[in-house]
Amino acid sequence: MAMDMTYFNEMEAKIPHGKVRTRFAPSPTGYMHVGNLRTALYTWLIARANQGTFILRIEDTDQGRLVEGATDVIYRTMAECGLNHDEGPDVGGPVAPYIQSQRRDTYGKYARLLVEKGAAYYCFCEKAESEEDSGEFDRADDPCRSLSPEEAQRRVDAGEPYVIRQRIPHEGTTTFHDAIFGDITVENKTLDDQVLLKRDGLPTYNFANVIDDHLMGITHVVRGSEYLSSAPKYNLLYESFGWEIPTYVHCSPVMRDAQNKMSKRHGDPSYEDLKERGYLTEAILNYVALLGWSPRGEYAEEEIFSLEKLAEIFDMTGISKSPAIFDIAKLDHFNAVYLRSMTPEAFAKVAEPYIRQSVKGDFDMAAIAGLLQARCEKLTDIPEKVDFFDALPEYDVAFFTNKKSKTDSAVCTAMLKAAIPALEALTPWSQEAIHDALVGLAESLGVKNATLMWPVRIAAAGKLVTPGGAVEICQILGKDETLRRLRLGLSKLEA
Repeated sequence: MAMDMTYFNEMEAKIPHGKVRTRFAPSPTGYMHVGNLRTALYTWLIARANQGTFILRIEDTDQGRLVEGATDVIYRTMAECGLNHDEGPDVGGPVAPYIQSQRRDTYGKYARLLVEKGAAYYCFCEKAESEEDSGEFDRADDPCRSLSPEEAQRRVDAGEPYVIRQRIPHEGTTTFHDAIFGDITVENKTLDDQVLLKRDGLPTYNFANVIDDHLMGITHVVRGSEYLSSAPKYNLLYESFGWEIPTYVHCSPVMRDAQNKMSKRHGDPSYEDLKERGYLTEAILNYVALLGWSPRGEYAEEEIFSLEKLAEIFDMTGISKSPAIFDIAKLDHFNAVYLRSMTPEAFAKVAEPYIRQSVKGDFDMAAIAGLLQARCEKLTDIPEKVDFFDALPEYDVAFFTNKKSKTDSAVCTAMLKAAIPALEALTPWSQEAIHDALVGLAESLGVKNATLMWPVRIAAAGKLVTPGGAVEICQILGKDETLRRLRLGLSKLEA
């Protein structure tokens, strides 16, 4: 008996039309890796650049791989990155629900409709999931493929376990078009009769995607190029239903190096990892956008783009077929650019937690942040750069010798003997006053500023490399602590 089409007609009537609709459809299996973030970003940008609709869909049909709390990670990451969605599980929309496990009955109905159309069949054979996943099982015809509809239905009605498989044509070819890779043609005989509906009634990833993308009116499907091999089967499903095929946008992988794809298993960073390593969200997004995409026209020579600017200029034609190499040094550069472009107040706010990791004393946080802004690439660089404020580290007397500043132990001894009384007499203890006193002292001693500033900085900080010079460090340390450290430095030189 033919299926009642009322349900399917009602579903068709709900589908929005008339503008670009894209979706990001992650599985809640852990943190957002860089490739996933790039897919989310490109999908969002295609929607925004075309004044379209961006949808968040949670694909949780593979129940064995779900990680508790991973859905919250997806929401948090998307929100932090500014990739706001117009429809989704938390905001609703015209084609809800947006979580695949809540759409279970829908997939079963469409799978059975395909069986009625002759484009799928019930299969009662027992194949291990590992065989299905590997694609290495015997490509000979599945014996269930030739069962009559009446026999298959009799076995279903008898309660025999089954899967529903796609019936791939034996002859001919299937051609699909990809916005990046162009037309690709495959021989149908190279394709297997993939499972659409599993024994537990849940759909496979490939089938659920096709059903949901159509019913949600998705016009552009962005995914990794590893799914190119599945695209012919997607096309055959669309054609079997008589549905319009969306624009495919397959993106080449993000690589750790020329041979290896990035992988969490190999310690490659997720978005969360990069944040923990001290990178700003804005810098991460900017860099990830350029992993496989290049701006065109007047922006071709630029590389620093805000999310708003990317939404304005993003064009799919700029996506590359070539794999992109994830270069952490390049991300360091982007991050440094973003850190230095922040207002001093904004930088001080993001820097303070990192300063406080090593500076517990009562110091001017804004002043310390002011030393750091032009001198760090990552926020995690900060604690080690400023740890000397809390405690003067042990340092070698050899630090006082510097060829460029023309200093050695004897010169530095003389400089500190002159600097200590000059600073003792200083009121008020301000950066300007310290600067003027030390510059004036250098002039009266007949030496270059560096010859005096070097030993003062070494004695005050106990480090060869510091953010900021002698004047700034002394001002932040305060008068008493500065003089205590300079006297210690002098005693070290005289020992």
